[in-house]
Amino acid sequence: MLTALTVTGRYEQTAHRRPRAAFFLVLVTGALLILGTLDMPPFGSPDAPAHTHVAARYIQASPTEIGIPNMVTSVLADYRAFDTLGEVVVVFTAVVGVLILLTSGEQRQQSSPANAVETMRSHMILRVVSKMLIPLMLLFALYVQFHGEYGPGGGFQAGVIFAAAIILYAMLFGLAKAQAAIKPSILRLLAAFGVLLYGGVGVVSFLTGVNYLDYSRLAADPVAGRHIGILVIELGVGITVAAAMILIFYAFAGYATGRAEAE
Repeated sequence: MLTALTVTGRYEQTAHRRPRAAFFLVLVTGALLILGTLDMPPFGSPDAPAHTHVAARYIQASPTEIGIPNMVTSVLADYRAFDTLGEVVVVFTAVVGVLILLTSGEQRQQSSPANAVETMRSHMILRVVSKMLIPLMLLFALYVQFHGEYGPGGGFQAGVIFAAAIILYAMLFGLAKAQAAIKPSILRLLAAFGVLLYGGVGVVSFLTGVNYLDYSRLAADPVAGRHIGILVIELGVGITVAAAMILIFYAFAGYATGRAEAE
């Protein structure tokens, strides 16, 4: 909500063209997605695999095989680790696409150092509240990151919370200062590093003689090895998600600023 207030103009712009090609692409993509759901079992069906043998297997085996209180984390980070890796790759692919499409906007913002997102200067209440929230949000992000084994949390949630704190900083002090504090080039490296860290755990698993993303050989005790694997891959998820969200904000904020300057 705060981001929308910052980058949204005071007046509605006049539409100069109709994006018919984009609308057609959205229709085709939506039709393909709907077609893909036809092979899925009916929603809420008791005969679906998730409601028969799959869920029962996770519930019965997770306490002894994984040994962590949060069963959701054991499923997402261990039993379905390969699927979660795909989700992280999707996040990374999304930020790559945004950077490719909005490169011109980034170039415009770099050509004007004073083009920061600074409209919150006139909102005293938002500025005061946001300044108090930023350190608390960063601490809470770390808590959510490393407490995901015991309660709700994990890399996805922690990454978004951490990115939200940086976005608030950008709205308080300007986009240029935020990019000086956390450079986009470093964020691009971090986004790729998180994916490589996640995938690298699977490579190490291979080298120990087990299946890809099987953490049981990462330590002498299989349960301890799974704990180590979950912590490392969740760290990779958090790094990628945080870097991706900040990069996307940088790109869109720079693009919006460039359009405002052009007008």
